[in-house]
Amino acid sequence: MIRQERHGVSFYACPNFAWTGAAHGFSTRLGGVSPAPMDSLNLGANRGDNPANVRENFSRFCAAIGTDVNALVKNHQIHSDIIRPVTRDDILDDPATPGVFQADGLVTDVPGVCLTIFSGDCIPILFYDPARRCIAAAHAGWRGTAIGIAARAAEAMVRDYGCKAEHLLAAIGPGIAPCCFETHADVPDGLRAGLGADAEPFIRPLPKPGKFSVDLKGANARWLERSGLKREHIAICPACTACNLDVFWSHRVQGGLRGSMAAMIQLL
Repeated sequence: MIRQERHGVSFYACPNFAWTGAAHGFSTRLGGVSPAPMDSLNLGANRGDNPANVRENFSRFCAAIGTDVNALVKNHQIHSDIIRPVTRDDILDDPATPGVFQADGLVTDVPGVCLTIFSGDCIPILFYDPARRCIAAAHAGWRGTAIGIAARAAEAMVRDYGCKAEHLLAAIGPGIAPCCFETHADVPDGLRAGLGADAEPFIRPLPKPGKFSVDLKGANARWLERSGLKREHIAICPACTACNLDVFWSHRVQGGLRGSMAAMIQLL
């Protein structure tokens, strides 16, 4: 996964030829029109930004990555492991409208439907099966990571759409990294409850009593491997959102005074 820029909009995407049938990208905060503290490419419809700004930001981001701004589908994210199947009937009338369905994942095999998820430290994950022509998107905070939303998305593609796990491609986007994700024991305990012994490589005790550093991207990749994905089919963006506030927003660092990044994928 590499950082790219098009039409003044900076984003991350997978340049591998296998992804060419699905327009996709992970946004940064760069290239939009929103004022501080949401400067500038705020894609969150519920951050208090002017809807006209959000609408223009979506137009710019979609133009940069090659998706259709008039075909967006969104969820109201609740840190769950719920994956919602969608069709063209779920497309929003206005890109500046927030999602209302409570779920943290989307899946479809309908060309033209643009799956859209949001993050500001949480881990965004995009999926594509170039053989079956099916896509999914998942929002994995630490709670979603612990309960395996990444695996639930892959399983939905296999179970409900006839995909084969060995064909699935996954892209794990920008999010908080172990360098900045210092936690109490609740996060490691949650990962261990979900992944068992497989969680241990992604948990590091810190010198401070009761504190840990956690690798959410690595844990999500492990969930995907357990679901049958090939390791070489899982791309991981190394960028840490909390380390790079000039490029990303971080909920942990900035709290509510920030915009939101988005990840999108659309079958062409």
